[in-house]
Amino acid sequence: MFPIAGSCVVVIVAVVVVIVVAVTMVMMKMEWMRIQNALRRTNADRGAITGGGLFGFDISSMSGVLGTQAYMRYFDRPISYRQGGITASMPAGSFVGALASSFIADKWSRKVAIQISGIIWIIGSILQASASGLPQLVVGRTVSGLAIGIASTIVPVYQSEIAPKEIRGRMISLQQWAVTWGILIQYFIQYGASFAGGGSNDPYQSTIAFRIPWALQVIPAVILVIGLFFFPLSPRWLGAQDRWEEAIQVLANLHGHGDLNHPKVLAEYQEIEEALSFEREHAIASFKGLAEPRILRRVLIGVSVQMWGQLCGMNVMMYYIVYIMQGAGIGNPLLTASVQYIINVIMTVPAILFLDKWGRRPSLLYGALGMMVCLLVNGILQGAYGQPNTDKIRTAQNAEITWVIHQKPHVSKTIVAFSYLFVGTFAVTWGPTSWTYPAEIFPSKVRAKAVSLATASNWGWNCALAFAVPPLLWTINWKMYLIFAAFNLAAFVHMFVAAPETKGKTLEEMDEVFDTGRPAWRAALKGSRLDQLQKDIEAGHLKVTAPSSAANNANGNHTIGGVGSSSNAVPVAGASASSHTKEFNEKR
Repeated sequence: MFPIAGSCVVVIVAVVVVIVVAVTMVMMKMEWMRIQNALRRTNADRGAITGGGLFGFDISSMSGVLGTQAYMRYFDRPISYRQGGITASMPAGSFVGALASSFIADKWSRKVAIQISGIIWIIGSILQASASGLPQLVVGRTVSGLAIGIASTIVPVYQSEIAPKEIRGRMISLQQWAVTWGILIQYFIQYGASFAGGGSNDPYQSTIAFRIPWALQVIPAVILVIGLFFFPLSPRWLGAQDRWEEAIQVLANLHGHGDLNHPKVLAEYQEIEEALSFEREHAIASFKGLAEPRILRRVLIGVSVQMWGQLCGMNVMMYYIVYIMQGAGIGNPLLTASVQYIINVIMTVPAILFLDKWGRRPSLLYGALGMMVCLLVNGILQGAYGQPNTDKIRTAQNAEITWVIHQKPHVSKTIVAFSYLFVGTFAVTWGPTSWTYPAEIFPSKVRAKAVSLATASNWGWNCALAFAVPPLLWTINWKMYLIFAAFNLAAFVHMFVAAPETKGKTLEEMDEVFDTGRPAWRAALKGSRLDQLQKDIEAGHLKVTAPSSAANNANGNHTIGGVGSSSNAVPVAGASASSHTKEFNEKR
């Protein structure tokens, strides 16, 4: 009975993947042109690919070498807490980098902060590739972690600040897609390098099996540092520095094909100027400002989203998938594990295309439930059909684990199938959403600081899990799946009561989303204040003029920066957010 059920599960997984890919390909023709036009204007997709690629290289930088004899021999067969410490050194550095990132991004700009992260990553990669022992490896991974902490914090902030609201989720999702590509590429580099010498099972395998993959990590960082010289500065950062002429020029290039007087450009300029004026009046600019009740609520939500993004169990799969496949009794765990990285890439595409259609909230809720089910099935199967790894069944391939599925191929296939389903569920839901949501919910003056705390939460839990999972697999083995299933249930309940929908709103409208007292499970008001501003400007009910020098550069005319309006105008810059919301609602 069970062999039939196991085979059916494998078939169902294959059918689901095929259907999703087919639907994605059909819908892509309708969606991609509109996305591509916006991406071409911003260049943010290229920033996502390079910045996110570093993160991906980081996540899989250990998974492919764990199964090689070169790594095990050279570093004296690290297992349990020792291997956990090696793996955890990079997220530990990322935790520090995330906390430091806001100081760099607020002072020198988002773009420069990302470039600095690329330079630090190059140094860390060189230290890892040339490691002469465990201490240098740990130092190299910690330095690389600093870079990832900065990049993983500031890339989403940068993207959110230059993206049109209609595709902001898609733009930030491109970072997650780049992460998945980085994971996939690095893993297959490691898989190819594992054949060095006599292969991964050769006790005298050459150290190039791990040195080549770690050295090649330098390439995306070099592309990132050089490529960013051709990217614009964030208009919201420029506005915060009172560089309004440059800010509106960037907005014109991003959203108005260079036209400073385009209604959408003027409307967004008006919103940014007003929001920054409001934040200055209320002294919202420091870490102390994060403790204000209305901001603190968002900080806790952002920190929690990143925390649950780790406690859902995905990075456990990424770091230690080889151990999981060995425990399932898979003949070639390195090759079988690689399939999940391919699934991760493919299943992120629907999120890129449709996150701004179906919204952030459904992704968080349904994703948590789906991952919980997959983990429960895997845990129950391993508990019911597994056994301790005794001397009688221990092999060189599974010597580092204590619980195995022995000679039950259909059980093993079902475990693998649900591992793949788990990865696919994460990729289309929490993967992109856990980075999109925290990057878009904070006011401009504290955005970098607040997102740095949220990302530090990600890396703090990442570090703890990287350190704790090897001994957990060693001691409680299959029960670990049930623990992570419980975390996903807790995430579902928390997000249901705490996380409102943010799709279709500008960054400046997040006060309206979070501060009106509306329960998170109630649908937000439809429409956007930016759209109404744009309509008023087009109809002549509101006059917004570009800063004088920018306007002079554009058309040679002298204009005075500021806002002039008729009796039907929206309040001028510096008016409260509540007055804007009131008038917007009255118009609706």
